[in-house]
Amino acid sequence: MFYFSLHELCASATARRLGIRNIPDATQQDNLVRLVDHILDPLRKAWGAPIIVTSGFRCPRLNAAVGGAHRSQHTLGQAADIRTVSNSQEDNRRLRDLIVALDLPYDQLIDEFDCSWIHVSYREENRRHQFLAARRQGGKTIYCPTSPTSLTSLTSLTSPTSLT
Repeated sequence: MFYFSLHELCASATARRLGIRNIPDATQQDNLVRLVDHILDPLRKAWGAPIIVTSGFRCPRLNAAVGGAHRSQHTLGQAADIRTVSNSQEDNRRLRDLIVALDLPYDQLIDEFDCSWIHVSYREENRRHQFLAARRQGGKTIYCPTSPTSLTSLTSLTSPTSLT
């Protein structure tokens, strides 16, 4: 773990507000380290600028409080929701496309609501390598298989600024 910390991956304003102890056990910590080592650190290095983790590990109580899926990989320490510093959909889309262009070994990569943020997960075995898009339909969130619409050269996918 070079660019990210366990503290950062477990931080939650909702947990603080509700008094929830969001502390991963040893297995969940190991999963978070693997997520960082295999996905987040290589992505951050290639992006060339900070990447914001908006949600990482969630204990079951926190996951329920934020309306997370019952079997969310966040509860296993295998997933993070991320965004760029600018949080523009264009930059978030470029970050998503960079994950694909780098051929990072993700389990799931989800474009959440037209790249409002990106969900990425990693697990050691039985990786599905699913690329999905989350959309609202009839008041519900649906997940549709998808693929990046336009991957350009790697140089155009890196960060627009060189903030290190």
